[in-house]
This record gives sequence, structure tokens and C-alpha cells, in this order.
Amino acid sequence: MSAAGDRLQDTAREAALALPETDHGHPFTQHLDVYKVAGKVFLIVTDDPDEQIITVNSEPEHARAHVRGYVSITPGRYLDKHHWISLGPGPGITKRLVTNAVEDSYDLAVERLPRRDRPRTR
Repeated sequence: MSAAGDRLQDTAREAALALPETDHGHPFTQHLDVYKVAGKVFLIVTDDPDEQIITVNSEPEHARAHVRGYVSITPGRYLDKHHWISLGPGPGITKRLVTNAVEDSYDLAVERLPRRDRPRTR
């Protein structure tokens, strides 16, 4: 079952908030809900009803595969287009895909942290 925009965004938020030591706020603009772990961004939810997307970090080869495989996944809207992808509502965009994308992005952020700054459990 494909996720509508609001469900896609809600699913992403729920997945992010379930991860250890996740912090969120609106540091850039009120329309971008930014999720971080130890100060590293791993999810951006666009709070614009006309643009219901999420943006997550992704390994470059996975990012390219997702962009090729899904019409509503594009190179990252706000960040480096090789390492970030944006997901919008559309065919094949499921709750599981969104949750996996958020969790993978979180894991990439954590991997880049010094060991002393990493969350204890996941």
C-alpha cells in the first residue's frame, strides 16, 4: 500500500523519534522539521502541504538505485544530491520503505560520529 504525503511524513517522524537520542526542531525555517542525532542531520520533513516530502541520507549507490526505481524518489532537495534523496508520495512508497530509509539515514549519521558521541543502543 502506497503512503499518501501526510502518512509518509507521519511515518518518517515516528520512525525518527523511535531512534535513540533523536532531537528535532526547525533550525532553518518553520517549514522544515529537522531530525538529528548528536547534532548530525539524518531526516528533513517538509511541512508544506503542497510539497509533502522527506529527505534522508543514503549511500550513493543506494540513492541512485532508489532514484531509478521509484518515480517519486528524487536526488535530495536540500542537500548533496549524491548522498541525499527525497521521497514523496507515489507508487511503491510504502510505510516499510519510509521507515527503512529513515533508519538507514540515522545509521549513516551515527557511523560518522566519534565513538564517544554515539548513542548506546539501537
